[in-house]
Amino acid sequence: MNTSAPLSRRRFIQTSSAAAGAIGLSALQQTRAAGANDRIRIGVIGVGGMGTGHVHSLVGKSAKENIEVVAVSDVYQRRVNRAREVCKGEGYLDYRRLLDRKDIDAVLIATPDHWHGKISIETMESGKHVYCEKPMTHTVEQAIQVRNAVRRLGKVFQVGPNGTANDGYWKARDAIAAGRIGKVTWAHGSYNRNARTCLFNEHQKIDPTAGPDKTGDDHIDWNMWLGHEWGLAPKIAWNPEHFFRFRKYWPYNGGVATDLLYHKLAPLLIAIRGANGEYPIRVNANGGLYVEKDGRDIPDTFMLTADYPSEWSLFLVSTLTNDAGIPDRIYGKHGTMELGGEPSLRWNGDFKEEFKAKNDGKEEAKVPLESRRDLEGNWIDAMRGLASVHCNAELGCATMVAIKMAVESYRQRRTLLWNPKTEKVSHS
Repeated sequence: MNTSAPLSRRRFIQTSSAAAGAIGLSALQQTRAAGANDRIRIGVIGVGGMGTGHVHSLVGKSAKENIEVVAVSDVYQRRVNRAREVCKGEGYLDYRRLLDRKDIDAVLIATPDHWHGKISIETMESGKHVYCEKPMTHTVEQAIQVRNAVRRLGKVFQVGPNGTANDGYWKARDAIAAGRIGKVTWAHGSYNRNARTCLFNEHQKIDPTAGPDKTGDDHIDWNMWLGHEWGLAPKIAWNPEHFFRFRKYWPYNGGVATDLLYHKLAPLLIAIRGANGEYPIRVNANGGLYVEKDGRDIPDTFMLTADYPSEWSLFLVSTLTNDAGIPDRIYGKHGTMELGGEPSLRWNGDFKEEFKAKNDGKEEAKVPLESRRDLEGNWIDAMRGLASVHCNAELGCATMVAIKMAVESYRQRRTLLWNPKTEKVSHS
């Protein structure tokens, strides 16, 4: 990639006509970065709190996993320097300089959401594998573009919702596929918080000394962060509240839906529909900003409902005003499944005998768990051809479509529909 000539918006949004097909042999041959004895060299783009956490984690396992973090990038010089101290590698304000390096095999992306799609595609086009923090992208259109780029280029692509590394959801998938609770008709879950100081403020403290007009450690490339040159967010004057607390504002984030409920939906889709998930047919959301009235865009109370073509419905809740949630639970015609630890199954209604027939004659059953690699370790294994990623681009995209439809349903105050043929969102 020529770092002096950034990708045009047209090139970013284009999709390959071949993307909808199966990955060809040449693409499959690219999916391995290295053999078991080869060192994988990693770059990290976006080294705020989450990204720096990944740098620490990857450096800590570098000897055992035979990996090396060789470069980091961020628009905030202080973060670049801090992450460089951890990994002892190179640091860049412009991520394109990192992507231009031919000695890097893979990139972990932990930028604000509105940059996920563009950097993911550019990373794969530069020949590198990707771990992208959740949510997969900021928009439905970007999610489709990233998914199609993965299909076209055949790179290892991991999305980062933690629950997909929980073996319970994979064991639940096996149990449901075996008919152990009968036909699944609905499911629910929640991800709630409640703190005296909202965690979207507490975890994202503002540094009053930093800004685009500062030098040295305090310098921030504000225009690059916005991405307005590529249409990623509107061009506005320097706003430290937006920069440090981006999760509160629509141009860069979807609030609790993209930050928290993405963690819930992806694993539930694994359990009910398998590794590639499923796209919804109808999504609705409601809620409001009831307590945290500090100028934010996002609601503090959010409820999502969705219907799926394989005939089941979903209810998810996320609030910042009360942390007493509802469990991850899947309802079948013959029985009910509780998730969280070991999946727990119990007969329901008049269907005790049907349940027992599928569960070794038992009225209640638990499904034992096995150890499963965390997301970073799983990504490393996948690059060596030893595993499939826990959250692939297909699941990541299906999850993103439902989550973003919910965000837009809330904002537009109407039910939204998904057209599987055109892969477009419309309203009822």
